[in-house]
Amino acid sequence: MTGWLAQAVTAGVPAASTGRAIGYPSLFLLVALGSLVPVVPTGALVSGAAVVAFQQTTHGTDPLALLFVFVTSALAAFVGDVALYWLGQRGARSAGGSRGLERLRQRADPDHLETARRRLEQHGTVVLVLSRLVPAGRIPVMVACLLARVPLRSFVRGDVAAVVAWAVAYQAIGILGGSLFARPWEGVALAVGLTLLISVAPYAWRLIRGRARRAAPHREDEGAHGTG
Repeated sequence: MTGWLAQAVTAGVPAASTGRAIGYPSLFLLVALGSLVPVVPTGALVSGAAVVAFQQTTHGTDPLALLFVFVTSALAAFVGDVALYWLGQRGARSAGGSRGLERLRQRADPDHLETARRRLEQHGTVVLVLSRLVPAGRIPVMVACLLARVPLRSFVRGDVAAVVAWAVAYQAIGILGGSLFARPWEGVALAVGLTLLISVAPYAWRLIRGRARRAAPHREDEGAHGTG
């Protein structure tokens, strides 16, 4: 998967004129889609595109490449976030909205959702910034905002800072990858692999913790039988 993404990104941000006409709109659509339907690894796409942009900037082929990647990524993430929140609000007010909200709620880990609700009460929409930076943190916070009936205007204000911080963080990973390797595809592979590892880590931890919880009662039963 890492190799496929590396090829996709390096092909998606080609030379300056072609990249601006094709690569950046493609990046925008993929990031916006990934914000609406969290199956596209948007962080990996941004980091991979930043590797290529870094190479173009350092070689002088496109001095504004990093700026274009940053603006495109942040704007696309913002549009996707706001669209998803607006749909969540609209669904919550409609006849079948409770089902739509419940489906969105099921995508959030219960523990993360409870933590998000507490932090939202304490810090307001500032928590959106942290939710964008923490893997698997965006959906629980968004659901918490919907349940708390946070107005769209307030969500938008908080999300601006969130997408800017997110774009900076993943672009920094791409710049790191681009600075370590002379060939773009190597830097893209490193950046994509690192961002995918960061994204998968929470799910792996949740799986390990779930297995440990299920195994605990069995160990207690075995201990009770042993002492009996």
